[in-house]
This record gives sequence, C-alpha cells and structure tokens, in this order.
Amino acid sequence: MSPLVSALHLYDIANVKGVAADLSHCNTPSQVLDFTGPSELANCLKGVDVAVIPAGVPRKPGMTRDDLFIINAGIVKTLVEAVADNCPEAFIHIISNPVNSTVPIAAEVLKQKGVYNPKKLFGVTTLDVVRANTFVTQKKNLKLIDVDVPVVGGHAGITILPLLSKTRPSVTFTNEETEELTKRIQNAGTEVVEAKAGAGSATLSMSYAAARFVESSLHALAGDPDVYECTFVQSELTELMFFASRVKLGKNGVESIISADLEGLTEYETKALEALQPELKASIEKGIEFVHKQQAAAKSA
Repeated sequence: MSPLVSALHLYDIANVKGVAADLSHCNTPSQVLDFTGPSELANCLKGVDVAVIPAGVPRKPGMTRDDLFIINAGIVKTLVEAVADNCPEAFIHIISNPVNSTVPIAAEVLKQKGVYNPKKLFGVTTLDVVRANTFVTQKKNLKLIDVDVPVVGGHAGITILPLLSKTRPSVTFTNEETEELTKRIQNAGTEVVEAKAGAGSATLSMSYAAARFVESSLHALAGDPDVYECTFVQSELTELMFFASRVKLGKNGVESIISADLEGLTEYETKALEALQPELKASIEKGIEFVHKQQAAAKSA
C-alpha cells in the first residue's frame, strides 16, 4: 500500500502465482511480479533495493525457537547467498526466526561473499516495539499515536527488553506493572501460538510490524532525515556483536546507533540487561558456528 513501493517481487518455492495475482488487483502503484523456485531466485533479486526475508517454518505449540533453528538457518543461508550474488547493495531485512541467530548467519554468508555491509543488515524486531506500544497504551489509557517504547536486546524470550522507563511520553510504572508488562511483551509470541492452538504463530501482527519497518527503510532510502526504528544490528553498545536498539536510518542504512537509551536505566532494567546477555551471546555464536560448519563440510565433501 505504500506509495514508496514501485515494484514488489514475490519469491517462494511454491504457491507464489496465486498470491501475486491476488495482490496485483489492489489499486496501488506497485507492480507485482512472481518468482517460483530456485531457478527464478536470481531474477527475482536483480535490481532490488530492499530484500525482506520472512521465509521458513513458524513456531507450533511446544516448539522452542531452537527447534526452528535447523530448518530456518538453512533457508536464510541460501536466500542471503542469492542476495549477495544479485543485489549486494540492498537493505536486507531478516524476519525468519530465530532472529538472534539468523542475522549472524546472514552476516557470515555476506562476509564469505565479500559484500558484508553491517549498516545494511537488519534483524526485524519491530513486532516487539509494536507489542510494547500496544500493551503500555492499554495499561495506561494513553493515546496510541503518542506512545513509543524502545525495546533493546534480541528477539526471543528474556533477550527482549522493553525499556519502560524510556517510554515517551513519560509515564511511571510500579514495580509490579514493570514486571508484568515486561513478561507479557517477552512472551507475547507464545500467547499467539497458544491461542492459535497448533494453527501457526503471529502472522498478522508480524506483517504489520514488518510493513512498518520496510516503510521506514523506504523513507530513509528516499532521503527522509528523521527515521528512527529499533532493530537488531551489528553494534558496539554492549560486548555482544549484535544487539537491538534504536537506530537512525539513512540512505546508506544505519546512520547512527542511539546509545542514550541505555543510559540511566532503572535497577530492574540494568539487571535484565545483564541477564539477557549470556543467552543472546550463545544464540549469536550458534548462528556463526552454523555457517562455519557448513563451510567446513562443503570443503571436505
């Protein structure tokens, strides 16, 4: 629906034609083209400015994000290799879970191909912000349009840290409210998985969040000087190689990482920030290790 989208290329291994035909009937300026299967992947990506990767399997009840890892890691690796070969300058948006591992996978693949630009690789964590904004608005009876809660860390369980003390407009929370809201934001994905009772995970709210992040990227690419979003990127804010925080987006990707959000945290947030780091570190290392193992296997084959 965004007037900033001139062409939309859809790719999957099956069932693309129907979705493309359906979407192409919307009276929007974008041209919709469909590409099916590995033989059409290169053509799909040529000349693309933004590559969005939501591919993979969703979480089912009882599944951890680790269970998703093996399947989705391979899918992301294959797709990012194709991006590296066909549109290395594109913004790359990784949605496929577990984001804490799939973004490092993408980075390693791009490094191997000699085209890694850390400013243009994003883990899409916007859904955490969308949920935080929604839940805080409901809890405090605020006007949604005004509410902005930065969410830092990663994109799974305790690695998701909403900085409620940094909510704009300024609002106070009791310790109980802070704990309750933080846990709900961290477990919101599971809330949907359980409500769907085996029929999938969060798709509509995820689509909404992804659309927001893609549109923000398109505004940045178009030269809008005032675009800020939380996203999981290569970062020096902590000792971790990747970390989600608010960034300023520009024509070349990440223009700056907003470090002020991590200053003057509450005791609860400071402890939570320390607690999430070992888990996030392990997920990042798992992604990197996956690519190195695959590379070693390919050499010895």
